[in-house]
Amino acid sequence: MKKAKGAGKLSSRFKVLSFFLLIFLGWLFLAPFLAEILIVEKPLEKADAILVLGGSYTYVERTQKAAELFKKGVAPRIFLTDDGEQSGWSNVEKRNPPFVELARNSLIAAGVPPENIEILEPAVTGTIYEARILLEKAKSANLRSVLIVTSAYHTRRAFSTFQRIFAENNQPTALGITSPPTGQQTPPPFSWWLSPFGWKIVAGEYVKSLVYWVYY
Repeated sequence: MKKAKGAGKLSSRFKVLSFFLLIFLGWLFLAPFLAEILIVEKPLEKADAILVLGGSYTYVERTQKAAELFKKGVAPRIFLTDDGEQSGWSNVEKRNPPFVELARNSLIAAGVPPENIEILEPAVTGTIYEARILLEKAKSANLRSVLIVTSAYHTRRAFSTFQRIFAENNQPTALGITSPPTGQQTPPPFSWWLSPFGWKIVAGEYVKSLVYWVYY
């Protein structure tokens, strides 16, 4: 009788372990898909301008990508949006430099002439406001095409937002979007869930997408 009870307990434990193992294996398959579906790409061979979206400290990977495109001759100028965020304390400057300033400096350090860089105003608090600022710039400067640069997991929401804003306002500017490879400042699709930052940018992007779908 005792043996039967012991065997029953082992069987129950095995079933529980098997259940959690199946869930884990399913997650290993699902997690990369959840990340990759957020990434879209629509490059432009030529554009009137490159727009680098504000992204706080991820400005490094975004500006590197933009500088690379600039040096390839994709566009003659680069626009930066200002997310209004400030970086950590700089012992050299004795202040907290705005990230947009660091982004501009990063472009210059990568070989983009200062006169080819423009910071769009005013400061913004979200992607939809960046789209509206670019809309006004596209109208005033008669931009025929703009290539947007942002981090990979932001591309789907960003591109759909810009497309919608331009379509609603009958603005004919052709839009493209591209991103730096994951693994620089943002984790790869297969491992994003292993870090708190990965959850912030991937899971957080789903939350933001839902908010945009409901409110915008």
